[in-house]
Amino acid sequence: MSPIRPRQYALGVALLTLAPLFGALPASAAEPAPASAPAPATVEEQRLDRAVPQEILRRSGFDAVAEDFRATLGEARSYAAAERAVVRHGSRLWRRAVERAQGRRPAGGDLSRDDDRPLYWARLGMTRELRQWQAPFGLSDAARAKLLDRLERSSRGQDTIRFPAATATATAAGMDEGKGKGVKRVLVTGFDPFTLDRDIRISNPSGATALALDGTVVRTADGLARIETAVFPVRWQDFADGTVERTLRPHLPHLDLFTTVSQGRVGRIDVERFNGAWRGGFPDNENVSRKETVPVGDPASQPQWTTTTLPYKEIVAAGTGRFPVYDNTSVTEIPAGATAPVVRPDGPTTGSTARAGGGGDYLSNEIAYRATLLRDRLGLSELPGGHVHTPVLQFGAGNTTEVSDPEFVRNRLDIVAQVRAIVRVAAEARQGASADR
Repeated sequence: MSPIRPRQYALGVALLTLAPLFGALPASAAEPAPASAPAPATVEEQRLDRAVPQEILRRSGFDAVAEDFRATLGEARSYAAAERAVVRHGSRLWRRAVERAQGRRPAGGDLSRDDDRPLYWARLGMTRELRQWQAPFGLSDAARAKLLDRLERSSRGQDTIRFPAATATATAAGMDEGKGKGVKRVLVTGFDPFTLDRDIRISNPSGATALALDGTVVRTADGLARIETAVFPVRWQDFADGTVERTLRPHLPHLDLFTTVSQGRVGRIDVERFNGAWRGGFPDNENVSRKETVPVGDPASQPQWTTTTLPYKEIVAAGTGRFPVYDNTSVTEIPAGATAPVVRPDGPTTGSTARAGGGGDYLSNEIAYRATLLRDRLGLSELPGGHVHTPVLQFGAGNTTEVSDPEFVRNRLDIVAQVRAIVRVAAEARQGASADR
């Protein structure tokens, strides 16, 4: 891309101890809170009523998702019931999108199965319903925000990343485990569509990749690899609130490989070597801009740069598909002692200040920076991980109004297939990371 839980706590002393750590408690676990007024629709949600989103929902069979969710919410008479409804419907939406993409459920319409957009627009329909829901009990602003958070996480696959035992994985895939080495664990992330005010028809091949790969198993020269996925919003605030770290931290110590993926440049794939600690201010999906150092915990120990540990040499050398693949080492920095930014084609110099990583200064660079910084802070410097930028997904020549066309579908399918191949190559090279890192 050029350019996120409520819990039930014991009453008494434990409740008082934990409350400062987790913020305001939902109404079911604390003193009744003043009921919040329904919140206005967000900038993202306001786009939902336009013709293109409605067509995408209708042609995929996802047009009743928000209405079904509203009906279930209407039956909730307590916070706990509302939370159950949120998690159930959010998880159902994620599973439905994954199963549709992987051909394990009816397509629901004539829109291509590989399309990531029904998930995006259906989720916004659900968040708008929850934001505007008038609960028949004392639902505070904080409690509503927690429900929205649960909905975001469950509908993005962020809370269902699970790697079954190696034997179970191999059996489910109809394969032998392979050479007795067990099954590698691979985590891949994607993004929502973005720049929707430029073209509301936008699809994001990284999100399509996440749907296509979730729960799948690939065979490598070294055995099997199980892939789990999740998608992230294109919103600065969610990243500042720690959605990336919260999702990845439980899993990184148990992985063999991870890669964040986003949409990048026209006609090429990039393995981004360096990630910078800078937000360049490009508007997000809420039309919010941020121009600042990437906000992370413990900023005093925050580095200006992090580095990929993906086996980029092997990835670049492999024949993974029709798009050329590059080891991108270019960055923009302010050199030590200087004040003006300069482009460095071969990576950052000692003591420099980041202004753009290889992946730019938007949220694709930031997710790569956060994921690799977390890797390093967890002491996992040998874990292969980094960022892959896909080609920009383009419509066929002359198509300025249709939501899809044959070339658009072909391009997306080819990108998804090539990212799958890159993941396979990276998993095979698990023990062969480049010696110059």
